[in-house]
Amino acid sequence: MMDLAGNSLAILTALFATRRLATRFCLAVTLALVPVILVLGWIAVAIAPGLALLIGLQIVRRAGNYAITRPGREMLFTGVSQETRFKTKPVIDIVVYRGGDVLAGWTYTGLAQGIGLGLGAIAMVAALLAMIWTLVAIFLGTRFEKKIIGAEPPGAVLAETLNE
Repeated sequence: MMDLAGNSLAILTALFATRRLATRFCLAVTLALVPVILVLGWIAVAIAPGLALLIGLQIVRRAGNYAITRPGREMLFTGVSQETRFKTKPVIDIVVYRGGDVLAGWTYTGLAQGIGLGLGAIAMVAALLAMIWTLVAIFLGTRFEKKIIGAEPPGAVLAETLNE
């Protein structure tokens, strides 16, 4: 049911919101949207831990990654050469994402069993990590806009690119 909900939300978001986000706001906002939602979600879990909230957060994270973060990340690759793109993408997709999944599992185990933190404290650590993700997203999106777009209004070149 979680996969069905996440995939359905991802499809609806991709169809009706992703393009609007990318063209109306700058890429930094688009890239930072999911981690900001996760910061708020993890703070909510820290305040009131519960299975329903965790499930909802997981669904939103998955849908956001597929419908917003990944397309935003792909937009970043429009500013690099084809050779760089094909050398970098597998590293990001495999090492960073899959390695991040492994690291997240080990971190949770270390925090829960090694240090003895409860769900609320672990949620605050996750919120802190999501804040760092937010800052990285803003940095990358802003740098892309300055390098590729220059002085044009936020989203203008992205709108042209998506309209082609």
